[in-house]
Amino acid sequence: MIDLPGKLFIDGTWLDAVDGTTMPVDDPATGEVVAHVADAGAKDALLAEDAAVRAQESWGRTAPRERGEILRRAHELIVSRADDLALVITTEMGKPLAEAKAEVAYAAEFFRWFSEEAVRIGGGYGVLPDGRNRMLLSRRPVGPCLLITPWNFPLAMGTRKIGPAVAAGCTMVLKPAPQTPLSSLALAGILREAGLPDGVLNVVTTSRAAAVVEPLLRGGRIRKLSFTGSTAVGKLLLAQCADQVVRTSMELGGNAPFVVFEDADLDEAVEGALAAKMRNMGEACTAANRFFVHREVADAFATRLAGRMGALAVGPGTRTGADVGPLIDEAGRRKVDSLVADAVRRGARVLTGGVSPEGPGWFYPPTVLSGVSPESDLMATEIFGPVAAILTFDDEDEVVRRANDTPWGLVAYVFTRSLDRALRVSERLETGMVGLNTGLVSNPAAPFGGVKQSGLGREGGRIGIDEFLEHQYVAVPVR
Repeated sequence: MIDLPGKLFIDGTWLDAVDGTTMPVDDPATGEVVAHVADAGAKDALLAEDAAVRAQESWGRTAPRERGEILRRAHELIVSRADDLALVITTEMGKPLAEAKAEVAYAAEFFRWFSEEAVRIGGGYGVLPDGRNRMLLSRRPVGPCLLITPWNFPLAMGTRKIGPAVAAGCTMVLKPAPQTPLSSLALAGILREAGLPDGVLNVVTTSRAAAVVEPLLRGGRIRKLSFTGSTAVGKLLLAQCADQVVRTSMELGGNAPFVVFEDADLDEAVEGALAAKMRNMGEACTAANRFFVHREVADAFATRLAGRMGALAVGPGTRTGADVGPLIDEAGRRKVDSLVADAVRRGARVLTGGVSPEGPGWFYPPTVLSGVSPESDLMATEIFGPVAAILTFDDEDEVVRRANDTPWGLVAYVFTRSLDRALRVSERLETGMVGLNTGLVSNPAAPFGGVKQSGLGREGGRIGIDEFLEHQYVAVPVR
């Protein structure tokens, strides 16, 4: 595995925490400590902020082509070190190596995408309707940013935020999740090697999130927050941003419906379900949470899905042939256990899985539940585990109503052979994204984000860079 300094990365230098505190990084497959890294406090956060603020003016004036070339070089470095980076991801968060390698490729693509967008930041010019003034429009970096990333895709969530910030000319303080700091430290080293100037990216690893984040948001120098995480935490951060009117992007929780109509290709639907449910052991905001299957095909779908999920091999992500790694920690597995037990008490039938194995690590078997009661806790809770909960429906209006009956609206999945129905239902679903006959929607070239309590703004795609840019209008008199 890559030899990583377990330190903070501030102003281009690897530093210990001011108070010397460190925190452990665990392997969720074994529970063993694999590394110790610096555990930042408020003083460290302010040092990182100082560096970002100092670097902002010169970095914001850097030529767009230069910013793009740095990202392009970083993309190439990530690709060249895919095996090592995948091992880092698997070690600190558990996903099988094959999935970790897919994440590395996904992460690298954000840098390539935004390297190309850096030189396409446009403006405008024209004469105003009254004829007395010209209108000159320009776009400029929003300023120093605070980026907060989750543990489930530790490398890709870093590049998805850093890429557009670098392309736009913003400096950054990155706070990765305490469970997975190693991927972010590796990313900092790669960007430094790619030529990113000192102070543009600062990485602050910490288990003391409140002590680090709140003073930055309330201090008045951070001008942008980009956060991926739970809705509950997102709401707290929005409140903290209010005092200084900090611009925000929020990619929050999900409760994705997976709808299978009676005319669907069931083999295609089962494959889509595996992709939408089992990616990252179900620990994804895009994971299918509620499976609504038409009554005519519900038994056949459930049987096929249970057969496929039950055949998946559970084990450490580094083990050859492992399809499903551990959940992130004990609390994550305890939550899944509780949700499954509640559904069974309310009448659900376990078709496969449903029992936590003994032994080290936080493993949970792929589980399929049929006959799930709409009153079950997992209908209103993001499961974040390998559990497919199947309910039946009878008509289109009913399933759209039930699919939309949630405060969240990130993504939905729809399987049908009817193009008319596919488009009609997609237009009625209250989600930011829809997968039509596919269980995978994430792509760096597409805008990622939700509606309602699933978030604000979009990441990726041509509009992803907009989150890091401001517009300026200059009135020029016509002489």
